Amino acid sequence: MGKRKTWGIGLLTVGLVASILGPITPAQAAAEQLTVDVSQNTGDIKHGASGFLYGIGSPGVPNLNMLAPLSPQAIAQKAPDGLQHPNGDALKVAPEFVEAGGKEIQIYMQDIYKNWPYENLGMDDYLSKIDTMVPKVVADPNHSKFVYVPFNEPDGIWYQGLFQTGSDAQKKFFADWKTAYQRIRSLDPNARIGGPTTSVYNAKFMEDFMNFAQQNNVVPDEIIWHELNNDFFTDWYNHYNHYRGVEQKLGISKLPIAINEYARPSDLGIPGELVQWVTRLENSKVNGMLAYWSAAGTLNDLVTQNNKPTGGWWLYKWYGEMTGHTVATTPTATTGSFQGLATVDDAKKQVRVLFGGSYPDDTYSTNIAVKGLSANTYGQRVHATVWGVDSTGTSPSSGPYVVQEGDYNISNGQINVPLSNLKAKSAYQLIVTPDTSQSTVNNAGRYEAEYAKVDGAATVDYGNRTGYSGTGYVTLPGSQQASTQYVVQVPDNGYYNLDLRYAATGNNQADITVNGEDLTTVSLLPTATWNTESLTVYLQAGINRIGYSHASGNSGSTVLDYLNVSQGTGDVSSYQAEANNNTLSGTAKVESSSSASGGQYVGWIGSGANNTLQFNNINVPTAGTYRMVVTFANAEVEGNHQYNTNVVDRLANITVNGDQTQSRYFHNTRSWSNFQTTTFDVQLKAGANTIKFGNADKDSYVPNIDLIQIAAPFVTPVPVASSVTDDTYQSENQ
Repeated sequence: MGKRKTWGIGLLTVGLVASILGPITPAQAAAEQLTVDVSQNTGDIKHGASGFLYGIGSPGVPNLNMLAPLSPQAIAQKAPDGLQHPNGDALKVAPEFVEAGGKEIQIYMQDIYKNWPYENLGMDDYLSKIDTMVPKVVADPNHSKFVYVPFNEPDGIWYQGLFQTGSDAQKKFFADWKTAYQRIRSLDPNARIGGPTTSVYNAKFMEDFMNFAQQNNVVPDEIIWHELNNDFFTDWYNHYNHYRGVEQKLGISKLPIAINEYARPSDLGIPGELVQWVTRLENSKVNGMLAYWSAAGTLNDLVTQNNKPTGGWWLYKWYGEMTGHTVATTPTATTGSFQGLATVDDAKKQVRVLFGGSYPDDTYSTNIAVKGLSANTYGQRVHATVWGVDSTGTSPSSGPYVVQEGDYNISNGQINVPLSNLKAKSAYQLIVTPDTSQSTVNNAGRYEAEYAKVDGAATVDYGNRTGYSGTGYVTLPGSQQASTQYVVQVPDNGYYNLDLRYAATGNNQADITVNGEDLTTVSLLPTATWNTESLTVYLQAGINRIGYSHASGNSGSTVLDYLNVSQGTGDVSSYQAEANNNTLSGTAKVESSSSASGGQYVGWIGSGANNTLQFNNINVPTAGTYRMVVTFANAEVEGNHQYNTNVVDRLANITVNGDQTQSRYFHNTRSWSNFQTTTFDVQLKAGANTIKFGNADKDSYVPNIDLIQIAAPFVTPVPVASSVTDDTYQSENQ
């Protein structure tokens, strides 16, 4: 069967990756230890640390592919029409965040001001701005998602000295808090209001503030402060417990807590650093938002080039995929750098563990002890796979790699998974399942169904079939709505083959979605063995979401084994912006750049209705939806800031055949010679089409356009018999 050799408890399997693991050296003798007790339920997984301050710059920046897999919970953005930054308007980005599953949008109300620190024009001026902001929020269709944050870091802005009990600064802040709170509530009786939003946790001030708030009936609906310093690692649980003690002393029911700015500048994008923050915040079941230290629209350095992940993104993707409930984890030291978080999903029979962090060593060893494993669920031994993801800073990551994989005998309800030569800046994921594996999971381009996201009536199953890949498979019952979604990564824009390995017990159909949009429906015919359904689709460079949905009414169940993604072929038509047959109007003109694909591009589009670029003679064989890939450059920056780069996401109004117009934001490429791509859908008619770029706003230019490419969403497949018997599959994997 090709199974890996089974070792007793405490021993490594033979499935080591030599470049990652090695013999334990004397310098590594004092290994870190993480104990996971699956019998101690600590509550439903919250995903609270999947939050971002100015993580979304504009609609589509970054796109949903980068946001949805993280199970985002809360974001903090600027006030409607605020002047603090050129992008990040809470009302504008709300639809995308809500579509991604987001639950809460905090509004930094003082970001209505342009300067940092905020210009202090007096409370009357601020109240007049509140009078303007709140009605806009009330009228927004996502009103129920918003939380008003009237003050941001008041201890450093407007009210320096407020931590001193009884000081004039404290008295002034308390009075202004009461005034702002009551004004917001008068304009929006259903308002949720958060605060005090200090830059650090100060125990005595929190006591003073909550006492005042209770006495004056202005207690926040959500308690907010920031954690941005080294003391988080040693004092987080003290901060949390002290605040809960304040509530208890005052007789206040537990309020939700949001750390709406967390992490140091040096932590952003670094998996081994970020896992230490995520673990502590999730353990306490609070919301947290990564701090805004760099540029908006990158999920705080988890995303680059709008659709490509950094190493840090994969950590949050793993975190977002955790389901079920968290369980008790005990690291070597609660205040240490090595930390871990674990969940158990009883329905999936999966234990997932995230871990990492080491200071000051660059490499380290550890042992992951998983105890409390029930024989009724997991049998006498389990299968365990460890993945790693390395830090790439703000550069694209090639994705996770398998560190170790093997089978472990359970002894007294426990297994030990020892690891060595782990990297301090990397993060790791361990998945434990029943030992029913048929082959390794370490196959390039293969995405196992049992590790993918499942919805509806879909179930993860083990061992009732033979010849499957990996540790299990997913069953989509025929009588109920069920789906599986794979998150895949590809290196370039282009066509890729999607080979779905499945078995079906009836004449079934599956609806396929790509990046949240319906693509096509395929037939999954009844089989005695495993079959492969193949389709060639156009994917964006970076992350893509591929969904297979089983509609109710199918005559039988469908079992999904894996999705294999490989390079495909298809027709892509390119159209240079500077081509002679295009129409340039107004100020739009051809410019030279050695970085552009043909040595030229078209710039100075927009800033007036007459300044446009129109591509002519865009020819397609049939009417329908097409992918349009735009190659562009945009390095516009607005003003100066102490530490934020105020990038501008340029807006283009794109008109097809003179009557179909869509508005699209283009992310910032950081340099006018750095041409990147973004992909939109356009509706084209059979034959010749025109596509026009423009922006009538006199203050807004379109990005510099190099070229566009047009491709069909998928290539109509040629039917090919692809049945594979169980025996054949087994012989191929000896």
